[in-house]
Amino acid sequence: MNLVRKPGTGWDDAWTRCLAVAPEAFRDDRVLNLWAAGWRPDGRPLPATSPVDGSPVAGAPRLDRDTARRAVRACLDQHRAWRHIPLAERRARVAATLDALAEHRELLALLLVWEIGKPWRLAQADVDRAVDGVRWYVDGIEPMLAGRVPLDGPVSNIASWNYPMSVLVHAVLVQALAGNAVVAKTPTDGGVACLTLAVALAAREGLPVTLLSGSGGELSEALVRAPEIGCVSFVGGRDTGAAVATAVADLGKRHVLEQEGLNTWGIWNLTDFTAFAAAVPRLFDYGKQRCTAYPRFVVQRELFDAFLTAYLPAVRGLRIGHPLAVADPGDPLPELDFGPLINAVKAKDLTDQVAEAVDRGAVPLHRGSPADAHFLPGQDTSSYVHPVTLLNPPPSSPLHHAEPFGPVDTIVLVDTEAELLAAMNASNGALVATLSTDDEATFARLAPQIRAFKVGHGKPRSRGDRDELFGGFGASWRGAFVGGELLVKAVTQGPAGERLPGNFPEYQLMP
Repeated sequence: MNLVRKPGTGWDDAWTRCLAVAPEAFRDDRVLNLWAAGWRPDGRPLPATSPVDGSPVAGAPRLDRDTARRAVRACLDQHRAWRHIPLAERRARVAATLDALAEHRELLALLLVWEIGKPWRLAQADVDRAVDGVRWYVDGIEPMLAGRVPLDGPVSNIASWNYPMSVLVHAVLVQALAGNAVVAKTPTDGGVACLTLAVALAAREGLPVTLLSGSGGELSEALVRAPEIGCVSFVGGRDTGAAVATAVADLGKRHVLEQEGLNTWGIWNLTDFTAFAAAVPRLFDYGKQRCTAYPRFVVQRELFDAFLTAYLPAVRGLRIGHPLAVADPGDPLPELDFGPLINAVKAKDLTDQVAEAVDRGAVPLHRGSPADAHFLPGQDTSSYVHPVTLLNPPPSSPLHHAEPFGPVDTIVLVDTEAELLAAMNASNGALVATLSTDDEATFARLAPQIRAFKVGHGKPRSRGDRDELFGGFGASWRGAFVGGELLVKAVTQGPAGERLPGNFPEYQLMP
């Protein structure tokens, strides 16, 4: 069956719509940076391609460090004015921004498809989670701010590319609602047009938002170390996060640092695999390119056959391909489990890691086939990786101890509870974990020994942004925990001597 791209969903279509909706933020073939309350054609746009099919998309206009410093100083001026705006007015402006985001939901989602390869269903969900999540804060913000005031300086946001709306835009709007000006860095690997449109809609409503593009090396001095910054919010990998953590600790800056961890799913004394089998396809959402993905299964050896009976059919049924390809122009967009990885370099690196692990003794249990994928004729597929499952990756392989951030599962077999816990705690802390076991007492005894912040009993855990606390253990998190009112507390000042829940070096108090 030959597929075609659904009419009206091309990158050129999306770009034309951006120019019409927010002409102040988009200019001909480039996006602009926003600082000092103005959209500016500064920075050096670099070429960028879509992971979907390798076609050109908007590149980020990368600033130098001196311009970034000027932008942060200007953001402080905005902060000093905004922190005195009455809460009722801040609520009204944030609510108006949410209405605008909802109005342009489909365009924002289409940009996410092209820029970071999200399937249509997940792209829409990313927009919806941002809008619905912030509405929850708008509706209940008064008691969260009781006895609290904004920070002395703006909040700086550095986030990974995988959830531009439901992580970065969500955080920015809550921070502004709490009385802070906000500066955000566009992720280097993708999402600049989507974020530019979202921020343009916020700026129209008078929110004090600064949006900058640039390399981490150029912008980190301004976004992390600048004395004007009141708090640093970081979501990303451990290497970059470690450098940020060192900087904020040295400076005594308030911080929220979410970093990667190897989230694991344990199988121990389980007889009913029905719920597990049903959960497996959803564990591959967005190709496991998310902080709460489960790439490692730790399985009791005597249950390995039952595990495979449940797991393999679910993995073999996954749908992968071009997110906008249809059999007929009138068909709805396809229901895919995932599309490409973020770029061809990441796809090659992950493929090479799999090959190396197999060469060193890992046993391949499943490899997805391109023949089963949903591609256009002649399409560039260099950013796609089909599902792979490996048994017993060698200790020398990165797949043994680190998060692959792609559709590669590893399985480790164990014989004792001690081995189970050791294998589930292989990465010095994780965000989430799950233990599937029939016995409630066994779960209650083992779960506290699993070094993940959230542990599910037979079901996956998620990040959670509303009334549920979220954080991490070990190297997966630094600074204040968030979720519900704690997200607001992390970016506001409370009573003297207040200590926020979180992971802090040597238990130091928040300033």
